[in-house]
Amino acid sequence: MAQIKDAAVLKAVAHPLRRRLLDLLRVDGPAMPSVLARSTGQAVANISHHLRVLAEAGLIEEAPELARNRKEHWWRMPDRSISWTTTDFTAEVADAAESLGLQRQVELTTSWLGNPAAKEEPWASAAFSSDGFLHLSPAELAEMGAAIEQVIDRYANRPATAGREPVFVLARGFPARP
Repeated sequence: MAQIKDAAVLKAVAHPLRRRLLDLLRVDGPAMPSVLARSTGQAVANISHHLRVLAEAGLIEEAPELARNRKEHWWRMPDRSISWTTTDFTAEVADAAESLGLQRQVELTTSWLGNPAAKEEPWASAAFSSDGFLHLSPAELAEMGAAIEQVIDRYANRPATAGREPVFVLARGFPARP
């Protein structure tokens, strides 16, 4: 897991297209800019620029062994997940990154709910949503978060095989009042 401590690296992640490129590389594995351009509807030159920004931040790297010739450029994520803590950054930087992360989570959730597959089996009964108000101390919330992360980690590196689709799992815990 890549632990981000540098504001410049967090800024590289805190861009909607770059976040999507990271998601695509995480889910689909190494790819060329042309493939990522088709997946995102962006121009290859734009994708190449954003890939270079991510590479300069140390979040992705070239995969030259996959190239069939010198013109092909493949990119991969060496770490499948990225993590950072709000207390490592100024409030302004952390808020901007959190806002983008939440926007991406809402975008993915909204996309799923508008997808006809959301109403068809077997995914309709497999997909889940859970929320609730609990009474926890900061230590208990941290313990719960670690336990949830362990469950997610248990499933994280399963290969893409028949019957498996990329699944987005979202978990958040924070103090709130109804």
